[in-house]
Amino acid sequence: MSNINIKSLLRFLLIGGAATALQYLIMAALIYAFSTDAVVASGIGFVLSAVFNYWANARFTFRSGSSHRQGVPRFLVTLGAGVVINVVVLYGLTRLGLSLILSQLLTTGVVLIWNYTINAIWTFRKQAA
Repeated sequence: MSNINIKSLLRFLLIGGAATALQYLIMAALIYAFSTDAVVASGIGFVLSAVFNYWANARFTFRSGSSHRQGVPRFLVTLGAGVVINVVVLYGLTRLGLSLILSQLLTTGVVLIWNYTINAIWTFRKQAA
């Protein structure tokens, strides 16, 4: 059974939105409750939301039976490649003269497709029965 289907895509989008909200919530809490520097707070929020994102996608989106020993490194590679793709595509689109907002929206779409596809076929690949 393939991991690529409308149900997993919708779950992936929902979990991604929840992870983003979690990052922002953690960032705000650290800034306002503990006077943490905004960049540091954002970094902490990002890391903690990435942990949630991995767990939720493994458990609910793709219902992976793979071990975390295999899944975590693959998730980190996919995440790192997504960051590189984000920077490269955004740079290219802005250099082509597209506005920053349009460039970022298109870049987000490209990275979303990358993340969903690679997580579905590699990171959380279903094991053969």
